[in-house]
Amino acid sequence: MTLSRRDLVAAVAGAALAGCLAGAAVAEELPYNLKAGKPYAGTEINILSVVTPQFDGLMLRDQEFTELTGIETNWTFIPFTALQEKVASVGVAADGSFDVVNYLDSWGPPNAHWLQPIDDWLQRDGISMERYPAAFAKSASFDGKVLGFPLRAHAMLVFYRKDVFDDLGLAAPQSWDDVIAAGEKIRASGKDIEPLALYYHNDGNRQNLFIWLNFLWSAGATVFDENMKPAWASDAGIKATEDYIALHTKRNVTNPASLSFVEQDARQSFMQGKSAMIPVWWWAYSSMINPKSSVLGKEQVAFTGLPSYQGRSVSYAISMPFSISKYSKNQEAAWEFLKWLSNPEMDKANATVREVGGKTIINNVVTHIANLQDPEVNAANDNIQKAAWESLKESDIMPQIPEWPEIGDLLSAAIAKAAAGGDVRELMTGAAERTEKILKRAGYY
Repeated sequence: MTLSRRDLVAAVAGAALAGCLAGAAVAEELPYNLKAGKPYAGTEINILSVVTPQFDGLMLRDQEFTELTGIETNWTFIPFTALQEKVASVGVAADGSFDVVNYLDSWGPPNAHWLQPIDDWLQRDGISMERYPAAFAKSASFDGKVLGFPLRAHAMLVFYRKDVFDDLGLAAPQSWDDVIAAGEKIRASGKDIEPLALYYHNDGNRQNLFIWLNFLWSAGATVFDENMKPAWASDAGIKATEDYIALHTKRNVTNPASLSFVEQDARQSFMQGKSAMIPVWWWAYSSMINPKSSVLGKEQVAFTGLPSYQGRSVSYAISMPFSISKYSKNQEAAWEFLKWLSNPEMDKANATVREVGGKTIINNVVTHIANLQDPEVNAANDNIQKAAWESLKESDIMPQIPEWPEIGDLLSAAIAKAAAGGDVRELMTGAAERTEKILKRAGYY
């Protein structure tokens, strides 16, 4: 659906904006590094975005942007399940229908040919990507160029049922061995709840690689070696994969439905009180304690960093950057919008102010390092940003190469077959052999 700013933002502008504008007029400067004098007044930019309360909060505030710049905005919101196809079709059309596009980071390399690098603008306006955690910044870049801002970005945490853990005398799991021990105790207790919700299903979005990467990287293995050879088939990589799969096939601590679960199914299992633990993105916390979507109360849900494996925890981080289309006829105006959209003050407000323009906004996602560590942001969100920041200190992203979707699909299929009882070594070695053919065809060697 397409939502126009005009329908929803009448009540957003207030005294704070008036004061900001007055001060800016005196200094002949605008906030957020915006250009003075409204050089793009009357321009209308079109934004393609995923559906999320976080971006609802930004859209509902964009009256401020129009007041400052004279630039009008139109947002089109697409559900995540349909976004990849929509982004691809926009790129193929090459008509500039959308000036600004939102996409999953791993889709960036295949679409980089039509996404406008922003390095020159960053330098001109004095904006540093170091304001973001390293993994987030990396996720918005490709081939040495910055393609956009990682405005929706996530750390992974483990959420667990505090009431169940307290009742059984269990501490927060710090390692995967702890997860297994807790799972065994929960199952032995006879409680009507499965220990752990995972998601092994091959869903086309490669979700079953998320936790696998934690095992792989923590074991000191990599996806590719320095020569771009598949490294997951090393002895260390195979052992890490076997231990990931064994949570389901041998340790018997997972929800039996994990074989068919995608991430959303696993979250629902936790929120409906059917599973006691889940490793998942931090944004899910707000829905876990929301009575409209969950049977759980805040006092029942706790979280900690992603468990360690072999004494180390390297987490997988993800982002959904906003970029400017090379086909846009309004690139300078679109850059003004991205500066406003990505400013740290907005980032903070969107995670602390719960009502915007008469609409309730529940969002705990921030992407600036300063806001991850901000006491007010943490106080408003039960210190989940502090936990996320700790997780992000050692984290990485999926490989940023155009061939990754094809290779990732091979790995995702292998993981799903292994979880269903297939031979891990045979499946992962087979995926490595097919990957080498893909990369050789692409000219890597």
